[in-house]
Amino acid sequence: MRILFLAASVCFLTACRSGPEIPGAGVPETSIGNASDSDGSWWWPFDDEDDSSSTTGGALELGVNAYLWRATLDTLNFMPLASSDPIGGVVITDWYSDPENPSERVKVTTYILDRRLRADALRVAVFRQTLNGGMWVDAQTNPDTSVRLENAILTRAREIHISLIE
Repeated sequence: MRILFLAASVCFLTACRSGPEIPGAGVPETSIGNASDSDGSWWWPFDDEDDSSSTTGGALELGVNAYLWRATLDTLNFMPLASSDPIGGVVITDWYSDPENPSERVKVTTYILDRRLRADALRVAVFRQTLNGGMWVDAQTNPDTSVRLENAILTRAREIHISLIE
């Protein structure tokens, strides 16, 4: 099942990278992932004015909901990022071990599926491994973990949206 999921993810990411020209696709990675706002924030290079989420220069347009994108990065900020695609709406964290339980680690993949701020526009997959005999072994993940993360991201997205319209 996990291999099928990984194969589907690779196909999805490959499909996102091919096809018609995407506005802003030539923007260097550093200008997307390391942009800095006036408050020193590195993860939000997009205007907060509307849901279309284009940069101030109009060179890059998010393919997903800006509030969900920002909320995802905000919610997962304690985990190291392995990859993030603001056009395709995929955020993949690296493995994270809680300092209080170093024999267990988790990895999260988040898919933002729509430009609208909706609950069904977000999917979170959580992977867990445990240390067994010096090797990391896949372990069952509580299904409630994904739901809790989705709810936390949605709640944060609503908070961001409300704060910007007040």
